Amino acid sequence: MLVKKNYFKALFAGLLLFFGVVLAVTHWGELNHFLLLLSNLAPLWILIALLLQCCTYIALALVWYQALAESGSGYPMHRLVPLALARLFADQALPSGGISGIALVVNAFRERNVSAKTGMDVMLLTIFSFYAAYIIAVGASMLLLWSYLPHHQWIVVTASLFFLFALAVPAAILLLKAKGIQELPGWLLRVPVIAGFTETFADPSVALLRKPLLLLEATVFQLLIFLLDAATLWAMLQALGEEVSLLVAFPCFVIASIVAMLSFIPLGIGTFEASSVALLVMLGIQIEPALAATLLLRGFTLWLPMIPGLILIRTEFR
Repeated sequence: MLVKKNYFKALFAGLLLFFGVVLAVTHWGELNHFLLLLSNLAPLWILIALLLQCCTYIALALVWYQALAESGSGYPMHRLVPLALARLFADQALPSGGISGIALVVNAFRERNVSAKTGMDVMLLTIFSFYAAYIIAVGASMLLLWSYLPHHQWIVVTASLFFLFALAVPAAILLLKAKGIQELPGWLLRVPVIAGFTETFADPSVALLRKPLLLLEATVFQLLIFLLDAATLWAMLQALGEEVSLLVAFPCFVIASIVAMLSFIPLGIGTFEASSVALLVMLGIQIEPALAATLLLRGFTLWLPMIPGLILIRTEFR
């Protein structure tokens, strides 16, 4: 059993490393383009973008810090931030609605003498707060885009698909808790995110979910991550001379994130960029700065964290 467990841990780490290296090589031109754009920006905007991205890792680490403290397993904040970086990178490398990164962190908690039950409690809180924040972000984005683009019904279709997806995952978790894996419908177990969850959490605990204030606090931190990422896109537009509001950048980032997540393409390559650029152009941004800002955003959220993310993942699964 131990050999089998170690085998799957090594396989998971290997897949992440494989995808990271392959995508870095095959998209070397995009990476070079990002570095070229970076060299033409004012240092102040680069610093602002780096600060915003660092805050995303801190916000996610705060979710775990508060949850672990509530569970009676206090853990140093400075040791959770690197895990947050590794988790966010894992989620992008192998899109699975957050399950890839969850498996990584549960394993890391076990290696740090946090009990498996506590680790799963914290990760369940992370999943529920993530989807709660996502639903709030999508709802706000729909209202904003509807006010900007009232005749584009595809916005409603895309958001509706996401709402179904976002509701299916928590519902499957609650069903799993109430009835067990054997009683779940077969079609539900074939959904990639839910299948991955049932393999990771055979007997989920919902102890932390019964604490409304903690769930609310975690949701606020998760929502802050969306705002910080959208603010990074806004900062890049400002750096390129586009005087736009954060209320324009926010829905573009959120909807592009939905498209990338629902596509299940590793790193969301192509789907995120196309969606973000299309929305920015529809909202009045010229295509050149829209593409440049999107590439710069992806550079800060994906390419720059790639090397430390791969190193941290390899370290955690060693």
